[in-house]
Amino acid sequence: MRFFKKNSAQNLHIEHQHEQLHVLSFDLKQNMQVLQNVYDNCMDVVFHSFQIGGTTNAALIYIDGFVNIEELDSVVLPSLMKHPFSNISIDIDRLLEQTLTVSKTKKIQTIAECIEHISSGSAVLLIDSQNKAFALGISKWEKRSIEEPTGESTIRGPREGFTESLGTNLSLLRRKIKSPQLKMKTMKIGTYTQTEVAISYIEEIASPTLLEEVEARLHRINIDGILETSYIEELIEDNPYSPFPQVLNTERPDVVAANLLEGRVAILQDGTPFVIIVPVSFYSLLQSSEDYYHRSLIGTAIRWLRYLFLFISLLLPSLYVAILTFHQEMVPTSLLFTMSASRELIPFPALVEALMMEIVFEALREAGVRLPKQAGAAVSIVGALVIGQAAVQAGIVSAPMIMVVALTGIASFTIPRYAAGIALRMLRFPMIFLAGSLGLLGIMLGILLILTHMATLRSFGVPYLSPIAPMQGREMKDVLIRVPLWKRNTRPRLTGTKNITRQSPEQKPNPLDGDDKMEKGGGA
Repeated sequence: MRFFKKNSAQNLHIEHQHEQLHVLSFDLKQNMQVLQNVYDNCMDVVFHSFQIGGTTNAALIYIDGFVNIEELDSVVLPSLMKHPFSNISIDIDRLLEQTLTVSKTKKIQTIAECIEHISSGSAVLLIDSQNKAFALGISKWEKRSIEEPTGESTIRGPREGFTESLGTNLSLLRRKIKSPQLKMKTMKIGTYTQTEVAISYIEEIASPTLLEEVEARLHRINIDGILETSYIEELIEDNPYSPFPQVLNTERPDVVAANLLEGRVAILQDGTPFVIIVPVSFYSLLQSSEDYYHRSLIGTAIRWLRYLFLFISLLLPSLYVAILTFHQEMVPTSLLFTMSASRELIPFPALVEALMMEIVFEALREAGVRLPKQAGAAVSIVGALVIGQAAVQAGIVSAPMIMVVALTGIASFTIPRYAAGIALRMLRFPMIFLAGSLGLLGIMLGILLILTHMATLRSFGVPYLSPIAPMQGREMKDVLIRVPLWKRNTRPRLTGTKNITRQSPEQKPNPLDGDDKMEKGGGA
């Protein structure tokens, strides 16, 4: 008990000291000493002392590499050091307004605010006999140029993608949606990283309930650091144990803008080009931005092709194993003879053969991703050809199995979202086990389990299989088919019916009206 009282007194004394240190002092040396203790053993933090007007002591604190040194040397320091006034303690705010040409200047009054702005790339100006400091927004650091996202390339559409700079990403989004109704709220997450996160939405379209839920889930995060939006994704999704992604990740500003116009909310993070969009459904993960840049008939045909290859990617190896193991009567006689001849010398059952080849194919795909770009594609393709041919000649696997695995791999590449594709790749293995154990009955059992699980999923309150389950007839116009643009009069009802109208109902092109006007004009 005595030990507890002693520790409590020490903690109160330490907290009282911290409270005193949080407020800036009128003594410049004391403020400098506190900040130097905070940034002890930080060689990249610069403490530059000088005099304003040759009489008043001042100091600039900044991180080397975060601040525009040219602007600091040519604008800030000369303006202050050559100021003609000798007594500036009377109206320091007016002096800075008239002297400095820095547009972003903020008054701060605590040590914590000084640390926050220094870490964010600003230069903090401390002045003797002043219990306040000034954060000068002259940050400048290296950043990647705007390029087309390699993982979401399109034949038709914008060629720009997000970068690792949050300011650049917000400007790219503002270029797409110029309305002042586009709102952006920022917060910082991470005890040590202090990562800046922005919530973007359109005020007149997004549901207030959805916005409150997003903010509540983000404010609930208490972690030491956030390095990528995948950290946020794992901490805010509804079912963290599901293999299916419950948010949408994208690097394209046009995809984010399109989703904002449908009432969704985007979460952007400094330091990564990937943006999170919520809520989503399973069908939105199978849609590509290019679906809306082609004609509606072409977009619908591509979408149906994508659905077909989704089932091929998930079920083809398991169907092959089930038919060869339990249901040979389903195969035509001539084809069965050919398959039996190819498997005559194979020492493994179809189940082991399929699992072995699927694992090898996934390993080759992973190796192709991790290798440099120049060698990755060549190694994956040549490796698949060489290993497949060698395995067939050695009698380890059959030629039909090589075809099945290759077709399955090609089908998995047609899924536009990597997170959805990798979920199906994971589920392919238990489906093969069920097919090898129970045949077609096992496949049907696996499909029922997957559909039941998907039916229970929610993405920020939105059913994962909507608008099919539960059925919403009006929302089906952008699921199985891609209706023409002039028919998309309403927005999807994600979390409410706020501002459901997207456009005027009379948008269908009618060239006859134009011909009549031309004829009337010509006759006149």
